[in-house]
Amino acid sequence: MKRRSILALGLLVVTLAANAFAATPDKDGWYHTGDAVRVKSIAFISVKVYGIGHDMKCVPPQKSKQAVIEADCDKRFVWTMKRDVDRQKIIDALKEAYAMNGYTDGGKIGQAVGAFTAELKEGKRVTVSYDAAKKTTTFSEEGGGTATIAGADFMKGTWSIWLGKIDPPSLGDALIANL
Repeated sequence: MKRRSILALGLLVVTLAANAFAATPDKDGWYHTGDAVRVKSIAFISVKVYGIGHDMKCVPPQKSKQAVIEADCDKRFVWTMKRDVDRQKIIDALKEAYAMNGYTDGGKIGQAVGAFTAELKEGKRVTVSYDAAKKTTTFSEEGGGTATIAGADFMKGTWSIWLGKIDPPSLGDALIANL
């Protein structure tokens, strides 16, 4: 019995230590939940499109992609382009991703993709952020356009792009790996 208690206590300490490490915010209060690379595969060729990271100012009650989508706290995705991508290809890909995840408010989607004003060049950054106090999601292209869209529904639709139905599903898993 003593041995089981000691093993259970040791497991608890290791689990708590791992959770404490994973749930440590930076100096500005952001928890970095993970990083991934979006790869587009065409026939036998795979091309890296962008690197993406995710941060949030809260830790959801459970480690799941759905819990992160639902979390009503400040959060953000930051992409860094790995190659040049035409403006229209980004717009079309986002529209397709919203549709795949069941978000259909064309007015809000059109407003969001309006932030993309030119070809996204390799190395350029895009930030998609949610302000929980204002209930707004902002798309911001480095050196380009910005669009702010109201509504927690739009945030959930947007977060579903990377944490809901996406090809490959492992991209969403990587974006919450640090939780």
